[in-house]
Amino acid sequence: MNVGFKRFAEQLLFASNIFIAFLFLFESKLVVPIWLQTIGRMHPLILHFPIVILLIAMLMEFFRFKPENFANIFYRSFLENLLLVGALFAGLTVVMGLFLSKEEGYAGDTLLWHKWTGAGIFFFSSFIYWIRNNAWYKAPVARAGALLTVVVLVLTGHYGAALTHGEEFIFEPIAKSMQPPAVPVEKAIVFDDVIMPILQQKCVSCHNPDKVKGELMLTDAKSLLKGGKSGKLFVPGNPAISLLLERVHLPLDDKKHMPPAGKSQLTSQEVQLLALWVKGKANFKQKVIDLPANDSLRLLAAARLAPAEVKEDVYDFDAADEEVIAKLNNDYRTIAVVAKESPAVSVNIYNRSAYTTKQLGELDPIKKQIVSLTLNKLPVKDADLKSVSKFENLRKLDLNFTDVTSEGLKSLSSLKHLHTLTLSGTKVNFEGLKSQLPAFKSLKTVAVWETGLTASEIDQLKKANRNMVVIGGFKDDGKDPLKLNPPQVKNVSTIFGQSIALQLKHPIKGVQIRFTTDGTDPDSVSSPIFDGKTIITQNTTVKAVATKSGWFASDTATFGFFKSAFTPDSVTVLFPLNRVHQAEADKTFFNHKLGVIGANNPAWANNWAGVKNNDMGIMSEFKKPVTVSSVGLHYMVEEDTGIFPPALVEVWGGPDRANLKLLAKFTAGMPVKGDKPSLKLIEGKFKPVTVSYLKIVAKPVAELPKWHRNTGKPALLLVDEMFIN
Repeated sequence: MNVGFKRFAEQLLFASNIFIAFLFLFESKLVVPIWLQTIGRMHPLILHFPIVILLIAMLMEFFRFKPENFANIFYRSFLENLLLVGALFAGLTVVMGLFLSKEEGYAGDTLLWHKWTGAGIFFFSSFIYWIRNNAWYKAPVARAGALLTVVVLVLTGHYGAALTHGEEFIFEPIAKSMQPPAVPVEKAIVFDDVIMPILQQKCVSCHNPDKVKGELMLTDAKSLLKGGKSGKLFVPGNPAISLLLERVHLPLDDKKHMPPAGKSQLTSQEVQLLALWVKGKANFKQKVIDLPANDSLRLLAAARLAPAEVKEDVYDFDAADEEVIAKLNNDYRTIAVVAKESPAVSVNIYNRSAYTTKQLGELDPIKKQIVSLTLNKLPVKDADLKSVSKFENLRKLDLNFTDVTSEGLKSLSSLKHLHTLTLSGTKVNFEGLKSQLPAFKSLKTVAVWETGLTASEIDQLKKANRNMVVIGGFKDDGKDPLKLNPPQVKNVSTIFGQSIALQLKHPIKGVQIRFTTDGTDPDSVSSPIFDGKTIITQNTTVKAVATKSGWFASDTATFGFFKSAFTPDSVTVLFPLNRVHQAEADKTFFNHKLGVIGANNPAWANNWAGVKNNDMGIMSEFKKPVTVSSVGLHYMVEEDTGIFPPALVEVWGGPDRANLKLLAKFTAGMPVKGDKPSLKLIEGKFKPVTVSYLKIVAKPVAELPKWHRNTGKPALLLVDEMFIN
């Protein structure tokens, strides 16, 4: 290594030790801005470099004092440079990891151990680098230091794997082989012995006390009932509007799909079990045998707890050519081998707008190897099933929400190995299924959710096909009506320039949405029915309620629509912001293009700018003069923690900084004890005036009221957006 470059690297290593020690010393006060979060998320990418480099360096250090190595100048020089580079990479990894740990969802003892063992590697490898040329540093010390570093490296990797994959990730294969026998069906509790094991296998690695993604833990019943940042996890009795099932059914490439891409996914049976459990009102104490004998949840749970002795599939066909499979994989179709060294493949076709029957015909070169085919939500017709029937070794076929009918099933009866068929949301009917199902000799499971079949018809199908699990829907008899969830906004952003068409939606078909735009609460009789024709042209609070016959009306949903006609060319913050609530400083107040509106949580410091002991003020400049007549501030209220509206807002404007006139003064209503947290808009209007500079000053409440538990102390003012019109 070049002498000058090496000297620089040594100085950088020394400075890194001081910098990282400083970060750890003041870690509790560390707030990571958004742009640094990106650097923090590179931690999993970079960490492999110091691991490999330090492992090699420690191996060489262990044998450094052997005569042939000690006398080898290249060996000694290479080792010294390798240790220096490894220590520097370890420092970079520690800094990135520290930034990443400040994001939501990381906490607990595992994080603590991972953090300190990682820091220990950096400090100790730096220490070895600095002292390794002293006279007292002999072979025993070198070997002990090398061994200790390797042990701590392994521990750090273990704790890191536990954070990303769960506590038992490393020893899971061994633990599985030592698991006690399955709980007998007659003693099994649905939640404890069926539902919870699914969550532990597929969900808990990201939702545990050490890694609380989305503020959601899935480790016990209490945590499930609490939900997370996005709200309740499920609506008992209604999987269609339960967040748990919504996230599971999202496309795999959707960033909100759960489990995330790359993680072990839920099987169709596991999804059905979760949906049936929620539909059965999410009972945490019910035994499996307490369910009706023909209940779908009982049948699936019993099959999971005490599966019949089923031999693994033995395939009597050769594997397909790898090059052929590679050519058949494209943007709308994925083909994957079902297991290592297995000749069988699974095929998933998606993208409704691009689907044609030709895509099935293109699979002819691998028709013998296809054992699983997924065609969900595609415009598949009965005629297409003739192409499917050519896949003679097909075991599993998913046709959910396609256009097939009972008549088309005739083409599939020749598939002698087919054991799972899903037909949810299709146009099949009772008479057709009654006549067609007996022809499927190997069929073990058929799903007919949302097909229009009545509970009575599903019961008849179950009785007529005793060797088959028929998974159907549930009849809503109106005796125990459910409450609708609130309507949702369909608009991509609620911030607009001159006007915006109001878009509301609801996930349940047939729901009627009534709304108001004057701040009053809507009712289910006299309020306007949403028809998609409402145009909003000014700052507006929309309140909406969902209604449907046989259901309780939803809670009222409130949405703020904000007009922002002008965005300044530059903004200067005039007074210091609160240490915790720096947000993005001058960029905080006018990032409308990003559609950013702060979350209803004071801990979400990335969106909220705050002041407490001084005024909040900005000076905005327009390179071309604009004519303005109103200014609005979007602020948070949380009376219990002392987050109050501004006591006074002043707006000043003029042609230059030195000639500003007071345009408006306005105040906000103050909360009372017990008010719920909320986000509000205060707007001041004035006569139109042309300005090049606009100064906005918001004054926080100087003393909290006498009824407040912190009476006499200053209130915190949090603002995330300003709107100039």
